[in-house]
Amino acid sequence: MSQLRQIAFYGKGGIGKSTTSQNTLAALVELGQRILIVGCDPKADSTRLILNAKAQSTVLHLAAEMGSVEDLELEDVMRTGYKGIQCVESGGPEPGVGCAGRGVITAINFLEENGAYEDVDYVCYDVLGDVVCGGFAMPIRENKAQEIYIVMSGEMMALYAANNISKGILKYANSGGVRLGGLICNERQTDREVELAEALAAKLGSKLIHFVPRDNVVQHAELRRMTVLQYAPESQQAAEYRTLAEKIHANSGQGVIPTPITMEELEQMLMEFGIMQSEEDRLKSLAEADAALAAAAEKVPA
Repeated sequence: MSQLRQIAFYGKGGIGKSTTSQNTLAALVELGQRILIVGCDPKADSTRLILNAKAQSTVLHLAAEMGSVEDLELEDVMRTGYKGIQCVESGGPEPGVGCAGRGVITAINFLEENGAYEDVDYVCYDVLGDVVCGGFAMPIRENKAQEIYIVMSGEMMALYAANNISKGILKYANSGGVRLGGLICNERQTDREVELAEALAAKLGSKLIHFVPRDNVVQHAELRRMTVLQYAPESQQAAEYRTLAEKIHANSGQGVIPTPITMEELEQMLMEFGIMQSEEDRLKSLAEADAALAAAAEKVPA
């Protein structure tokens, strides 16, 4: 049996992280890999494209129904989806109540104790948003995930989140084996997007694993609760996900301890790419706009 690889996909909300992870894992199955997905998002949407379903029952929900997590069996929480991919959702409390990270911790501990990791090649954690909560950082903090792949784009907040997540990896890298596997750029058709992604990856001491082009076939597949590989297996977009999967599969042992940058350095990088104005240029633009408004007002007859 090959050595178990525990990977995690992180990224800011709405970046397409779950879509990217599920399509990539569907492609990894084609490479003969046995996969377990552990959804670490209270929305429980990390497995819907694999299961072709709205959402599966979560560990926390089932534990509440049964009385406690000790009353659960592995088959109660695990479902099998596309080409044999095993799926578990950790779940979380109702919005505004309790700690959503508790579901992540409970689910991972339960799966480990019940042998869920024994007959798979990959365990993949799909983690909500940014590293701001100890519960969501648990796959990193507890040395569960060894390879972190950050899904990002050329948008300012996606770049900021990628850098912030790298800070979380750095915090726990020396006490465990967690490493940054690389960046995955989901195209948002922003200016100089590939160059920006490569520049940030370089500053983090990492690499851009793959640039995923934007294609409407992704949305068409999602509306049918399917991955692109299942919905349109011969499409160019399916080929992109297969390439991404091959790159991740070949990336074993090549992760790095990231070197995150300051907010000032990030803004400086954006200014160098012409994406953001310097403070001096911003004030100059405001002054010019004010002058133009004043001049227009003078021309209006009394």
